[in-house]
Amino acid sequence: MGGSRSMIFADCSSSTTARLIPFGRSRLLCGGGALCARRRLHVGVGPSLPASLRTTLTVHSSPSPSLPVMNVSCSATMASEASAKVIDGKAVAKQIRDEITGEVSRMKDAIGVVPGLAVILVGDRKDSATYVRNKKKACQSVGINSFEVHLPEDTSEQEVLKHISVFNDDPSVHGILVQLPLPCHIDEQSILNAVSMEKDVDGFHPLNIGRLAMRGREPLFIPCTPKGCIELLHRYGFDIKGKRAVVIGRSNIVGMPAALLLQREDATVSIVHSRTKNPEEITRQADIIISAVGQPNMVRGSWIKPGAVIIDVGINPVEDAKSPRGYRLVGDVCYEEACEVASAITPVPGGVGPMTIAMLLSNTLTSAKRVHNFQ
Repeated sequence: MGGSRSMIFADCSSSTTARLIPFGRSRLLCGGGALCARRRLHVGVGPSLPASLRTTLTVHSSPSPSLPVMNVSCSATMASEASAKVIDGKAVAKQIRDEITGEVSRMKDAIGVVPGLAVILVGDRKDSATYVRNKKKACQSVGINSFEVHLPEDTSEQEVLKHISVFNDDPSVHGILVQLPLPCHIDEQSILNAVSMEKDVDGFHPLNIGRLAMRGREPLFIPCTPKGCIELLHRYGFDIKGKRAVVIGRSNIVGMPAALLLQREDATVSIVHSRTKNPEEITRQADIIISAVGQPNMVRGSWIKPGAVIIDVGINPVEDAKSPRGYRLVGDVCYEEACEVASAITPVPGGVGPMTIAMLLSNTLTSAKRVHNFQ
């Protein structure tokens, strides 16, 4: 992306956020306006997990077909094979789910308690319904009980608050998740603030975020997507301490908590946002990049320091006539170009996405263990 081209930053989706950028039909080109073919990368199986991935998760510690799409492409030199290691989020998430399954079973056998997650969905958005359905399946796969309330679009704020209050008082529910976005007549902050902090498995309660920001304080829960990003870095054995990290995007859901987590890991952190001057220059200094802006292929190869590690949170639909659905999913980072420069990168899909749901399950288990003082 040339220096003269304006950038558009937007919040990315998270475990509870079905916000997807309302893309128009504009056509973005790069590399002098030339379109290119996608490199064939075998990322389905992913690399063999390094030894650092075979550690145990510390679970006791505190695309919908109807989406509007853009026609976006990015160019890359095809002369050589990609050098970047693929950070396989699917494989790591499966390992974490297996660990959670074992812990849920152990807890049930020891004290007869099964963790429970309640989800409240308001309205009939297909993408939100898909996300809720996926979370329900994920709960079932690890043995966590799931509870769901599906309310009509015109439900009053008071009615939603009533259901939250019921779940707050239900001892069989250890986590409460309100699927976002909510209908415009409902105040999102009022709803999120009503969720008991002890059951705020999304980590969005102001007190949880405040504790995350303060040294010497521990949040009860860490937001799922940023937590998944850091977990990927840990499991692949990438050092964070002392490294320069850049977070692209400053949303309350991903960018801001991701920056706080990196700071807790003793990285030197910069945040690039819509008012940042010379974002390419700042990003090029980073050893670690976490991008969460929801703009397809915005981060070019020229933005990336050789050997950098890239965590791409973006999930963006772009036009693809060869796809049966008419579109494919890409990240914020031009994958083909990044593979020529970075040492490691998450694919889209199959990178951060599976980790988000795995962290939601982890937070729900942590909540149940905390309530029952189960180690």
